[in-house]
Amino acid sequence: MREMKDSGIAWVGSVPNNWRVMANKYLMRKIKVVKPAYEDEDILSLTVNGVIVRDLEAGGKMPTSFDGYQTLYPGNLLMCLFDYDVTPRCIGLIKNNGVTSPAYSQFVMKDGNIPDYYYYYYLMVDHTKALLHLAKNLRHSFTEEQLGMIAAPVPPIKEQQAIASYLDRRCEEIGAVTVDIQAQIDALEQYKRSVITETVTKGMNPDTEMKDSGIQWIGQMPAHWNCIRGKYILRYMQKPVKEDDGVITCFRDGEVTLRSNRREDGFTMSDKEIGYQGIDVGDLVVHGMDGFAGAIGISDSRGKASPVLNVLGTDQNKRYIMYYLRSMAYSDVFLALATGIRVRSCDLRWNKLAELMYPVPPIEEQEKIVEHIDSVIKKTDEVIADKKEQLETIEEYKKSLIYEYVTGKKEVPVA
Repeated sequence: MREMKDSGIAWVGSVPNNWRVMANKYLMRKIKVVKPAYEDEDILSLTVNGVIVRDLEAGGKMPTSFDGYQTLYPGNLLMCLFDYDVTPRCIGLIKNNGVTSPAYSQFVMKDGNIPDYYYYYYLMVDHTKALLHLAKNLRHSFTEEQLGMIAAPVPPIKEQQAIASYLDRRCEEIGAVTVDIQAQIDALEQYKRSVITETVTKGMNPDTEMKDSGIQWIGQMPAHWNCIRGKYILRYMQKPVKEDDGVITCFRDGEVTLRSNRREDGFTMSDKEIGYQGIDVGDLVVHGMDGFAGAIGISDSRGKASPVLNVLGTDQNKRYIMYYLRSMAYSDVFLALATGIRVRSCDLRWNKLAELMYPVPPIEEQEKIVEHIDSVIKKTDEVIADKKEQLETIEEYKKSLIYEYVTGKKEVPVA
């Protein structure tokens, strides 16, 4: 076991005796080559998956022009030195030629230091947001000069390369396991959706007599079911707000609850609550803008909400209606009916929900369908939760692995 010394860096601790410790300004320098006019280069983005080529066809938030973007060079480091507290990933290793926003900072390593090693080192720093103490302004940003004064460990060049190569191999192995587990989770989520769609449109008896539903996205349905327009089985509710009501949100995973039960950040808060309405426990809620993505559920709370939420009453089983509407979301039916101006959105207001046709089984059958779907979802969610826990464990192991090797706590043999 090799001898260690205190690095003097709080988030590093001890390092091997033969490692140096130097300020970043002696290890790297910033470069910025701005292109006045965009010439159809790849647009690169700093993401949790690294510095990637952005798919411009996928939509999303885009600038009006890429003129004035900076050129990026493979082998350099790309850092985000602003919004440090909320940016998921503030460090990336550039592997492709392209351009990116001039707001980001590109660094070239000096004196033969290995950028791959310092990518892993600053990834370790980013995991704990160890530099947050530098970011004291409203944007939680800091300057290149401040970064330059921060000390970092400096292993011998050959050891930097050995550490980077070792972590490349191990992280690739870990990534393959992660991808496999995530694929299993995605398959289970799809299984839940398929069970919902099949059961609310075909019933639970595969031998039952079928008939044409007259609804394009359903096709055949049990012959003893009725097909009824929404305005005849649903009621649009507008309840008064109470003084102590908290704000309720309908999330895309179908949970309808007080914001304070999930999170408060990331929402736009209204100065004036114009048109707000009351919501009671057990109310059926369809989000007017996000319903297409599954934001349809039963409220577990008393509170108030903006008029963008449709609060519905019915004498049918509310959970059956909820599952039917979700099946339409999962099948992209709402998007096909879209009139909204946002990308992948649609305006699901009461007038549209009222005119939709709904397959309506007898109440007793609705209850059995809901019981079956609830049971399948509960069991499937338990398996999904276990697999998500596996992913969290693997991610923590990966972080620990990176920390131990970039700080020299564990040694990679150097040829």
